[in-house]
Amino acid sequence: MTDPTSPGAVPPGRGGAAVPAGAAPTPPPDPTGADLSSRIAELTRAVPGVADLHGGVFGEVATYLPGGRVSGVRIRPDHTEVHVTVFWDHPVRATADAVRTTLEALVGTPVLVTVEDVVHPTKENQ
Repeated sequence: MTDPTSPGAVPPGRGGAAVPAGAAPTPPPDPTGADLSSRIAELTRAVPGVADLHGGVFGEVATYLPGGRVSGVRIRPDHTEVHVTVFWDHPVRATADAVRTTLEALVGTPVLVTVEDVVHPTKENQ
């Protein structure tokens, strides 16, 4: 039996397993880090009518991470911005609504979708 007064022990009634003395607990995943922004980008590109993400006029719309960035996605505490390019043969508002609906459950905040450009579908970009 574990001594309830030892370092790292979980007090009775608190649940969970004790962390051995001297070991650091595993931190939870960062909900605003690379995993979330990459998942947002992946799901956005999968929406019918979305040609790609768009980084803005000067590439300023991005989630900046150590060693890289996810262009077209900006995660804020109170909302998430997604900037996209859509195909001209898909309804713009319906495509933006589909992106918003797809992402809101994932991010848990309002999703602001900006359509930056409209492009002609080709074999290379579909």
